[in-house]
Parts: sequence; C-alpha cells; structure tokens
Amino acid sequence: MFADVEPISLADIRVAQQRLGGVAVRTPVLRCDAAPAGRELWLKLENLQPIGSFKVRPIGNAVLSRKPALLDRGIYTSSSGNSALGVAWMARRLGIGATAVVPDNAPEAKLAGLRHLGAHIIVLPYAQWWQVIETGHHEGLDGLYVDAVRDPAALAGDGTIGLEIAEDAGELDAVFIPFGGGGLASGIACALKALRPSVRIVVCELASAQPLKAAMAAGHPVTVPAAPGFVSGVGYGAVLPEMWPLVSGLVDEVVTVTLDQVEAAIRAMVSANHVIAEGAGAVSVAAALYGAHRHRRVCAVVSGGNLDPALLARIVTSGGAVG
Repeated sequence: MFADVEPISLADIRVAQQRLGGVAVRTPVLRCDAAPAGRELWLKLENLQPIGSFKVRPIGNAVLSRKPALLDRGIYTSSSGNSALGVAWMARRLGIGATAVVPDNAPEAKLAGLRHLGAHIIVLPYAQWWQVIETGHHEGLDGLYVDAVRDPAALAGDGTIGLEIAEDAGELDAVFIPFGGGGLASGIACALKALRPSVRIVVCELASAQPLKAAMAAGHPVTVPAAPGFVSGVGYGAVLPEMWPLVSGLVDEVVTVTLDQVEAAIRAMVSANHVIAEGAGAVSVAAALYGAHRHRRVCAVVSGGNLDPALLARIVTSGGAVG
C-alpha cells in the first residue's frame, strides 16, 4: 500500500524540469477569446505534448528518475488512457516493454494510441481496474509499476507545469486544474505556492462526479456516485486516501460544471482558438467560462486532447445551449 503523499519542494521540481528536457514540450500559454467581457482566460496547452496529454511529464520524470536496472523487465500502469500512453511512449523511447491495464470503458482514441505505440493492453472490469490503481500491482506482471499520482517524482513532473505558468502567464488570480487522481493539481500547486502564493488553486470537477468536493464537505474522503459520461480521466468515485492530506492542504476552491458545459467549452476552444481538448482537458476551461467563481484573470490547464474524432464531430456540430 502507499503512504500519505508529501508536498514536493521547488528544488525537486526544478530537477524534474532539467530531467524532462527533450522529453516534455514547454507548452504555450494562449489567450482564449471566448472569455466573457471583464474576464481574461489563458489556456495552458498540455494537449500539445507528444502523447496529447500532460502525463508525459509525471510519467517521464518517474521513469527517468529510476535506476536503469529497475526498468529491464518493462514498465506498466493502470490508467483510463493518458498515463498508459505516457508509459508506452517512454517504454518505446527506452527500448523496453510496456503494459497498460485499462478499464473496459477506455476511450477508443486512447486505445488506438496504445496499439500504435506497441503496448500490451489488459482490459479489466472497472472495479478490478480501480483495485490495481489502489494497490499499484497486477497479478502476473513483474515489471515496474509506474504511478502517475502518488510517486513523488511524478508530482515533481507535474510541478513543471506550475513553473511554466508562473513564468509565462503573467499576473493571475487563479489557476483552474481538472481533478482526477489529484497529482496534476498537487504538483502545480506545490510550484505556485512557492512562486506565486497569492494565486488561488481552483480544482475543477463534474457536477455528476465530484469526489473532491464531497470530501471537502465531509472533511475526509467519501465514496460518491460517479457518472462522468463521455469524460475520462476525472470523476472517479473517491479521492485516494493517500492523496487526501496533500490535496486538502493545497486546494483553495472546487468548482463543478455539467457535461453540457464541458461540451460547450470544447466548442468554444475549437471556434476561438482552433484547439482540440478531450473532456477532462475541457473541464477546467468550462469551469473558468461557466462555473460559479469571482476570478477575473485565470489560467486553465488543458490537460489533454485525446478525443475520439466521431465524438469531437458530434460535439462541435451539436451547438447545444450551455446548461
């Protein structure tokens, strides 16, 4: 089992930034013209990473910080898609084997990416898949399990996004971050709390799947109904208990949005900026555009862009009203 996760130092994040040179892209911060009058919205475009997701940062740093001998038997992870893509991409880069343990509802766009990268794919029912995440182990696999959420090296990789936001986004009231396992929000928060302590850390969830908001209300992790719809990578049924002390101490606010608002945010980014975001990557933008908050100048982390083409076409052409 995993121990409670501790905050990451700014020094560790800067080491990760150096280690990820040539692996992760320094992604741009782009102004979104879809923001309403009186507000500024900046997009941190992690969908432009080589695997279409920020996960190359935590996975890359976690893998590269290990001794090469530990990688000889290959690497694997349990993921709905983007962490698995990171593991497969790093494995191909290093010439070792990769296995992805995925849930039976994993998006086809991410499965196609895994097949393209040559990963071995194991599909499990959701409950069994989540158990692999909780334990960090799958029976029969003897490679190195790579955890994109609770590994300190992974958190330091996430923190490099915070460094870039602090350097590139100018003055901000808040940074809006989608919440899945909590690694992305925690890593960015560790960097920004050190560099820009006045900036609020706003975590973004679905109204139909809000484990962190429920945990904040209860004062501890609780199991909640989760209906994330087309959105993968966020909206799990509970906050991992090892992440709760860290997340609860770093997050300033939680904003929730509907699935209709996420779709509207995807359309807005396509129309205003020619940016393609997957559901999880658009949750933060939807919260900034349509959520209940008072911040005027914000940066939203677009965590990924691996969206099935048919789903993208449906969302873009539907043009439904924002709920």
